[in-house]
Amino acid sequence: MKLIQLTDIHLTTPGQTIGGRDPNANFEAALTHALSQHPDTEAIVITGDLSDWGDRADYERLRARIATLPVPVHLAIGNHDDRAIFLQVFPELADADGHVQSRFPLSRGTGLVIDTWGPRSHAGFFCAKRCAWLEQALTVADAPVFLFMHHNPVPTYIAPLDHIMLRDSDTFGAVIATHRQHIAHIFFGHCHLPLSGSLYGVPVSGSRGTNHAGWADFTERHMLLGSDLPQAYAVIVANGATVTVQMVEFGYRGERRIEGSPDYDAWNRTTMVR
Repeated sequence: MKLIQLTDIHLTTPGQTIGGRDPNANFEAALTHALSQHPDTEAIVITGDLSDWGDRADYERLRARIATLPVPVHLAIGNHDDRAIFLQVFPELADADGHVQSRFPLSRGTGLVIDTWGPRSHAGFFCAKRCAWLEQALTVADAPVFLFMHHNPVPTYIAPLDHIMLRDSDTFGAVIATHRQHIAHIFFGHCHLPLSGSLYGVPVSGSRGTNHAGWADFTERHMLLGSDLPQAYAVIVANGATVTVQMVEFGYRGERRIEGSPDYDAWNRTTMVR
């Protein structure tokens, strides 16, 4: 089973840029690259910050674009989004309590999207109603479960990022701990960095976004930092007992070169490029 995770696409008014990059063009480039390299993917999940300013026009363009794709697309919202405006365009994605949460079948298990959005905050939240929805969804879901969210549920140990991580991480973690035997992986965005770890033994990972990139500076105490690292998305392959997550830097524009054959007998000082 193969899935594509895009994150932090930050769609904007056409012509506007972020960090000198065009989020709309980069979203298109990510889709083109992912679907050409991975035509066997069975779904795309976009883990939040769909719009940079929560504008209705961004969501309308997103809806029109994903309707043309050959695979289903599942959406989470992030801190740059506006839940009320998003649900005006995607009303079918609201759960019974008005959160953007959904469950979808996969050829191997179940995908779950949860809502970590909160008003007037870049941090993530997970209230009692969202907790109850996740508890019930995990109880009935066919295992293995692949869980998608925007905010990181584990610390990065980079102070400004941890200030805006999932604040109700203990509440969220208690649900994960109860159902950890059925959860294969948790995927998030938000940090604009490649990250991996675990939560109560469940693997977690985050990918760089499709437009602007972050920078990990463990000495910075106050400001979020950006960089010119390449745009990226994640490829997820679940096969039997394994789950592999690879960050693909589709925005890389530098040289690619052959370094040699993987055949050990072909390794020598003459043929290996150094």
